[in-house]
Amino acid sequence: MNSPSHKPPSDDGNRLAENIMHFARVLRAAGLPVGPGKVLDGVRAVIAAGVGSREDFYWTLFAVFVNRQDQRDIFDQAFHIFWRNPRILERMLHMLMPQVQVEMDESKNDAVLRRVAEALAKGEGADLPQEEAEEEIEFDAALTYSGREVLQGMDFEAMSADEVAQARAIIARMRLPIMAVPTRRLSPDPHGRRVDMRASLRAALRSGDGGPLRHRSAKHRHPPLVVLCDISGSMSRYSRMFLHFMHAITNDRDRVHTFVFGTRLTNITRHLRHRDVDIALAKVSEGVEDWSGGTRIGHCLHDFNSNWSRRVLGQGAVVLMISDGLDRDAGEGIGAEIERLHKSCRRLIWLNPLLRYAGFEPKSKGIKALLPHVDDFRTVHNLASLGDLAQALSRPQPERRNLYRTEAA
Repeated sequence: MNSPSHKPPSDDGNRLAENIMHFARVLRAAGLPVGPGKVLDGVRAVIAAGVGSREDFYWTLFAVFVNRQDQRDIFDQAFHIFWRNPRILERMLHMLMPQVQVEMDESKNDAVLRRVAEALAKGEGADLPQEEAEEEIEFDAALTYSGREVLQGMDFEAMSADEVAQARAIIARMRLPIMAVPTRRLSPDPHGRRVDMRASLRAALRSGDGGPLRHRSAKHRHPPLVVLCDISGSMSRYSRMFLHFMHAITNDRDRVHTFVFGTRLTNITRHLRHRDVDIALAKVSEGVEDWSGGTRIGHCLHDFNSNWSRRVLGQGAVVLMISDGLDRDAGEGIGAEIERLHKSCRRLIWLNPLLRYAGFEPKSKGIKALLPHVDDFRTVHNLASLGDLAQALSRPQPERRNLYRTEAA
């Protein structure tokens, strides 16, 4: 089709539907949570609203495919590129040429353009409108290049597919050195402070005369690690990277228990124990039914406290909760459940990608309910923040305190 500004004839109805499907694939490749259900909704919406003008067509698809403010730029760029806006294409071509830096910061828009460009290039023309599929746009490899230092500080949300692949390879080699803590069990230790009377008496009976006393000390062991990861729509880009992180630590140590939650709580520990990360994530995808949906933090925490806490929080477990704190139920039930969880574990660490913003303030009811009951509040939005988390867990546990004020990592 040449342009959506003219209503297509009836024999082009299937072609329009197919092009909408291809457009949805581009959006999904660029990072938007677009599934088959939304594709069908988009086709039905266009049929119901008609295609009277390009603007009507834009807002019809916008209403179906865009759920959050941060998705708007991606949708806007993808729409104008896919449905052939020459001005946007011209700007993309300029990205391939040396530019003089100006004072205005357009790094955010360039990151969005790069993700859309890569999503379109990935299809090699198959996902473009059928009558224009022969027109190809080649994107320079510089668009997806990133040095290691740049990659460490790059936000997961802004990464291209190649950079995501590099980040996943780095995450697969990460280790989480949680500091060992003393347990109630004792083991023989010649330098221990406690006298082991049984061992001393057995040694004396064997030798027939008195001998040196035997000593023992407390055993040291890494505490269990429990991960609660938010997989709602607002966390979709980050949660997929965190799954690779959780797979790496699950296969590196024992007693790691992993849960994901959106509108319900799902235990994925058994799936992540597969050595092959692709098999593990495929099994997770099959077992989790609430990807990129809403968030019911209070309901999911209640489920965890009622059905899982006694099984996995023994021996002073450390809990990592990965969530932006945005709750569909406006914070209902969160305060009581997070307080119970906090009292049941050794250390509760909240990892929130929103903390990366300098102007972040705990305004939502969910965040306000969570903050008083966490021991550490840290950002987790790039590789550097994951490295900082590993260093923090390798140090002695700080004294517990209530975090009524946010603290950046």
